[in-house]
Amino acid sequence: MGPKGKLVIIGGAVDLGTSLNYNENISHPNYIKFFERGILSRIINESAQGLKSVVEVITTASQIPDIVGAEYIKSFKQLRLENVHTLDIRSREDANRKDFIDRVSKADVVMFTGGDQLRLSAIFGGTEFLKVLKSRYQDDSFLIAGTSAGAAAASNNMIYRGSSSEALIKGEVQITAGLGFINDVIVDTHFVQRGRIGRLLYAVASNPGMLGIGLGEDAGLLLTEGNSMEAIGSGLTILVDGRHITQTSIYDVEIGAPVSIDNLTLHVMSISDKYDLQKHKLIISKAVKVEGESYLNIKDYD
Repeated sequence: MGPKGKLVIIGGAVDLGTSLNYNENISHPNYIKFFERGILSRIINESAQGLKSVVEVITTASQIPDIVGAEYIKSFKQLRLENVHTLDIRSREDANRKDFIDRVSKADVVMFTGGDQLRLSAIFGGTEFLKVLKSRYQDDSFLIAGTSAGAAAASNNMIYRGSSSEALIKGEVQITAGLGFINDVIVDTHFVQRGRIGRLLYAVASNPGMLGIGLGEDAGLLLTEGNSMEAIGSGLTILVDGRHITQTSIYDVEIGAPVSIDNLTLHVMSISDKYDLQKHKLIISKAVKVEGESYLNIKDYD
């Protein structure tokens, strides 16, 4: 049986409807202000308590937690959700504080912001705080969301280092344990914008049993019941399936040598598409129409 909770992973640069990543003066014809029907709005709608939800924003990964936390509070309040707070957990000692654990035990939604995913695994790994999060995700109508670093750390395996340009060189991509909310996948973020296809290919070639998930900016996946993923947000998601790899040199070549891979399968998801993690099947939806525009026609602006 899958978890009762829901998981939302986001590729970063989520539309906050604020000055961080929305410029109301942009007049590019393909740009649509996505905020009011975008990812944060969907998080609220998917929460069991809706606009009455208690949301805790965890800013641990960020080097500017006060600024980032304030932006998320402002954004959720723009969507008429008032009960939003920040948990600025800076150390493992903080992660074991009873008052923080009590707060997350009472929350309806927990959201991990962006930053450095290694901070998340190093600070939360093995703590009572993470144990409570996992228990609530499995047993309660509880929603966990993560953007950028928060998404990368959501799986049991996590990319924490590796340049885009050198990604298919053996030893350049480094993987460690993540927070473990979802198994058998590995997540990369800012995927399209930063050209990270190489390092996700390498990660999957090193363990073909993992599904690679490359989340573009303002692109998210909503996971329900542990096996269904729905694409949300305005960006694109790339899936890399390595189960049918026939050949790879990854285990034969020396450190520093290029890697060869044969027969990887790629899928591209956009808004409302669904992927079945058990059947490994993509279901492409029809374009969603809003005010005469199609989400499937949205393009990045320069």
